[in-house]
Amino acid sequence: MPTIQMTTQDFKDKVFDYATEADWKYQGTLPAIIDFYADWCGPCKMVAPILEELSKEYEGKLVIYKVNTDVEQELSSVFGIQSIPTMFFIGADGEPMMQPGALPKHVLRKVIEEKLLAGVKTAE
Repeated sequence: MPTIQMTTQDFKDKVFDYATEADWKYQGTLPAIIDFYADWCGPCKMVAPILEELSKEYEGKLVIYKVNTDVEQELSSVFGIQSIPTMFFIGADGEPMMQPGALPKHVLRKVIEEKLLAGVKTAE
């Protein structure tokens, strides 16, 4: 599955509705990465193909969303996005972590394996 473009409303529907909920509660069923990016951002362009590869590699285990900060300014503001790219990681336990910067593929894979998928039961 390719990465999924996400609007503010998508975020409220699929991840967390910050307008109605006071306490964080992830609404998704799979761990997720949300990439806050902009089309003009050089480091964002470097990370984009890596995220596409990882979305295919972890299909069915992980969802990767992309949020264009120029378009979705409300969502970027709510999460205090000040530099891009910024990755918002949501693990199997639903707990969020935020990391600014363009992370290389091996670091993203390590975060996925050790933080996001840790404790996930897979059918083997």
